[in-house]
Order: sequence, then structure tokens, then C-alpha cells
Amino acid sequence: MLRLPSHNQRFHLLLRNLSSFASKTTIFMTSKHFLPSPLLPQTLSPKHFSTPSKRLLPSLSSKPIPKNHSFSLRTNGFYSLPSPSDSSPSPDLEDQPSDTRSLQILNHKLKQLGIDITKSVAGRENRLMCPSLTAYFAERMISSKTLKRNAIMQKRSGDEIAIAFTYWRKGELVNCKYRDIAKRFWQEKDTEKILYGLDDIADASDIIIVEGEMDKLAMEEAGFCNCVSVPDGAPPSVSEKEVPAEEQDTKYQYLWNCKEYFKKASRIILATDGDLPGQALAEELARRLGRERCWRVKWPKKNDLGHFKDANEVLMYLGPSVLKDIIDNAELYPISGLFNFSSFFDEIDQYYHRTLGYEFGVSTGWRALDNLYNVVPGELTIVTGVPNSGKSEWIDALLCNLNEGVGWKFALCSMENKVRDHARKLLEKSIKKPFFGVGYGSNVERMSVEELEKGKKWLNDTFQLIRCENDSLPSIQWVLELARAAVLRHGVQGLVIDPYNELDHQRPVSQTETEYVSQMLTKIKRFAQHHSCHVWFVAHPRQLHHWIGAPPNLYDISGSAHFINKCDNGIVIHRNRDPEAGPVDLVQVCVRKVRNKVVGNIGDAFLSYDRVTGVYNDIDESQKK
Repeated sequence: MLRLPSHNQRFHLLLRNLSSFASKTTIFMTSKHFLPSPLLPQTLSPKHFSTPSKRLLPSLSSKPIPKNHSFSLRTNGFYSLPSPSDSSPSPDLEDQPSDTRSLQILNHKLKQLGIDITKSVAGRENRLMCPSLTAYFAERMISSKTLKRNAIMQKRSGDEIAIAFTYWRKGELVNCKYRDIAKRFWQEKDTEKILYGLDDIADASDIIIVEGEMDKLAMEEAGFCNCVSVPDGAPPSVSEKEVPAEEQDTKYQYLWNCKEYFKKASRIILATDGDLPGQALAEELARRLGRERCWRVKWPKKNDLGHFKDANEVLMYLGPSVLKDIIDNAELYPISGLFNFSSFFDEIDQYYHRTLGYEFGVSTGWRALDNLYNVVPGELTIVTGVPNSGKSEWIDALLCNLNEGVGWKFALCSMENKVRDHARKLLEKSIKKPFFGVGYGSNVERMSVEELEKGKKWLNDTFQLIRCENDSLPSIQWVLELARAAVLRHGVQGLVIDPYNELDHQRPVSQTETEYVSQMLTKIKRFAQHHSCHVWFVAHPRQLHHWIGAPPNLYDISGSAHFINKCDNGIVIHRNRDPEAGPVDLVQVCVRKVRNKVVGNIGDAFLSYDRVTGVYNDIDESQKK
């Protein structure tokens, strides 16, 4: 507080005491306990700093509403902001009257301390902004012009001065928030919670929301006046509960109090802090304002260890032009389930350059099938065929080939096989020798004990078994949950469900079998796609009353046409049973559906089946005929 004298004789007394006044004032203003400036990163050079932008309203901003700065808050301890003026003393000082000369000398000396009294009225109490307070904002690249437009004030708090951020709505003072030297915040009691800078977004179509008042001021230095700050900071995390009703949403009541200001907004840029609470605040704001009209910013890297935290930090270290570019390049706020192609450009590039690994699928290991069917992660293959045609045997042989070729691992839900019998079949295909030396294997060498032990280790490393430990039937949801665990724990890349009719198919009375099958296959496909796991699903055909020995088709599968409609690949396994019609060891693999033309085509392939070892082999054309 500074009272200017109204009588000439007091000028000389004030001038004599000026040295003492200046000394004391300087000690107070340069105290290390008053709002110290932050340490700048050593990696940043002076070139990163720039003067505040002269651009006030870029394309995103709305026209600011000017405030009337004729405040009548003296009884509340506020100090008003001085206006800048020329600090140079008059060159013809000696020609001036003694009173005028003394006043100009006083004015000059006070301006050297950062105190401007040119607008002060003699004989009255005049309240001025503390120069150190102005310096505090200047170090943060906030100009006096911005402070004045936003009515930044100060208030004595004990022996220190606190910054006062004034909250206005339609030109009326609604609230005031204070910040002291220890970065403690408090607000006026019994006042309405609103957004800081609310009048700056009146009728705005584009609005920026930041986490603190300093960030709001920083945005203005970058040319954005269409910005508001939340009054209460950020929550520690996103609430797991649904957004409460307006009258119960006390934490975010300030949004509801300002909801009319957002009615015309088509784009809301959430420029909250980059830490976890700041991200949580952005999510809470998006939940209430509508994700469909929200954008978000990504703060640039500060160094190898982290990113800049907020708008004011970017302004200080990188300058207003960089801050403006960050806001101009804000990205759409993510909405669960809604994407654009740019989110997948990296994957598309990898697909084009064939760096994903399985762009054309994985070979089955049989040359006859290379142009017809290849295995792609994340797809569903339906396999059918009449009883005893070798559907399960062919899938087991395929799994052995995939493991030998590319090292895939598998989860097996095979309800028709005993574990020991399934182990025997897999071992015979892998070792290519019979498990037993009698009966079907009496004429060839049996696998040795050493080969058995090696094979057991291979079984354990390659396959995970999904089996019910009681007499209940497994549901498809139960199978998929265990398969997910196998993917995450053991890294399996393939799942076999064999067969469909061994699952529990209970469904609501109002649901048809066709609807049930459609829903079930959708769950399987989502599992396959989400976990990049290929699924083979064995389904038997319905009873064929007039079957004459030809391969069935996919529409013959019992239950629904959705088996062929929803699958990515459809295969019929068929084996000749009539010696007069041809070799009984000839197996026909009928590829009846391939959704992805990159990996296969519709057609038939023929393989030779070795009954002793269960191995399927390619055959030459002459033998095929």
C-alpha cells in the first residue's frame, strides 16, 4: 500500500526516506522464500524460449468477452494491477517546478523497483501489484497484458502475499481462488463452483479445458482465449461407478453449473496434465461432456525419461508456437469400439511389407493343400465329415505338422477321446512309429522307450488339455475361458473343440437353435480374433438317410446353416470305404469355404493315410488317379 502526499513539504521527507524504503522493499521482493522460479532443464538451450505470441485468437478460439476492471474489493484485501508507462525521467527536469521535479524523481526511483505510480491519485490510498508477483508470472512466460485481462490480483496472507485468481460469470465476480508461496490453494467459502475463465467460452464452438489457472493463462499466451480451467484439480483415478445424476455429482458440480456454456460446443479439447490424475480427469470430463465431441492432446517428450506435464511447462521451455501446434494437432478422444483407419496404418504397412509373419498363413505341411488352405492366426475353421471319416485324425496330423514347421502350441478340448488314446495317436504321428507292436503295428518297428520318453516331453511342451473333471458337460463359455488362460499362460496359438455335440447347449426357451448357434460362433470368433488364436471346431453332419457315399457339404451340419455362414474356412474330410471304388487309404480334403482369398481357394486335395502310424502323406498324381 502506498499513500501519495498532497503537500509539498512531504516530498522531501519521502525522498530522504526513499533509500531506506527501496532497501527494505528490495529485500522483501527478492526473498528466496517468495514464489521461487523453477529450475530449467539443462538439456534445453535459450533458443527454446520465445516472446509471447501476439496472435490472440487463432482459428480455434472464440471472441473473448472484455472485463470491467473497476473492482470495489478494497475491504477484501485485494490489490489492483497497475498500467505500464514510460519509466524514463523527463530530460528537462531542471526546468520543472520543485514539486513536479521531486515527484518525477520519486516516480523514476519507484519504477526502478518495478512500482508504477503514474495512475495513482495524490492524497488517496492506492493499491498496486507487488513487482515480485509480476516477476513470478514473467518467469513463467505470462505477460502483464494477460494478467490484466484475466483480472489476476493479490491478497496478503499473514506476512506473505497470495495470488488471487478471480472467477467471473457474465461480468460478475462469483468466486476467488488463492495460491500461496507453498503452493497451497483455498477458495472463498460458500461460493458457487464454476470454471475459471468461463466468460471466455461464451458462444464458443471450440473449447479448451485445462487443469489449472496457470495453464489457462499459458494458453492465452499461445493465442487461445477460448480456454477454461477446472477449479478443483484432478482425481487420483477414474471412478468405476456410473456417472451420477446432476444433483448427486458433487465432485464435478462445476460442470453442471456451467452446462449452458457447452451447448454450442462441437469440439472440446481436453488439455489436462499428462500424469495419471490428469488422464483420469480427462476421462471423467469426457464421460460427462460426451466423448464424441472431445479431443485430447499429447504433451511432447522432455527427455528420455518423461514428457512435459502441462501447458505452462511447454510454454516456458518450448515457447508459445510449440504450444499452439500441440493444440492445433489435438487428436480425437478414443471411444471404445470406434476407430478410424489411421489407428491401423502401422499394421497395414506391416501387412503390405509382409513383416507380420503370417500374411499368407502357415502351410499345413502338405503340398496338395498349399493353394487351397493355409492356417491364419485369429480365424475359425469348421471341420465336418461323416462318422469314421478321420476328421479328428486329420486335425491331429495338422497340429503335428504346424508344431514341426513353425513351433505352434495348442489347447485341446477333445471330449470323445480318452487322454491315453489321444496321447497315443499324437505320439504315433510325431514319432512315425506304432505305439504298440501287436495287431495294427505287428509288422513294423514299435517306438522305443527312449522315443516314448522324448515324445512325452514333446506332448507336455506342445499341448494343453481342457477337460471336465466331473460328469457335467462343458459349456462353450467355460471352454473359451480356459482357452484364454492357456493363451496367456502357455502361449498357445491354436484351439481344437471336438466335437460340437459334446458341449452343453442349454439355452433359453425363447431362443431357437439357429439363434443359439449364431451367438456361440460369434463368441468363438471374437476369442480367436482377440487372442490371435486359430480355432478348429469339429461338427458332425445331421443323419444322412439317403447317403450314397459322396462327401457331405457344410449345409449338412446338424444345427444351423450358420456353421458355414460364420466360419472363415469350411473343410469336409472324406475317406473312401469301397475297395472297388479306389484305394481305401485315400483321403479327400474338400475345402468348401475360404473367406480370405489371399490364403486359399475352394477345391479338393488328396492325401494318403497310413493306418499304422496315423500319418497323412502327399501322393503323386498317378496314384491319385
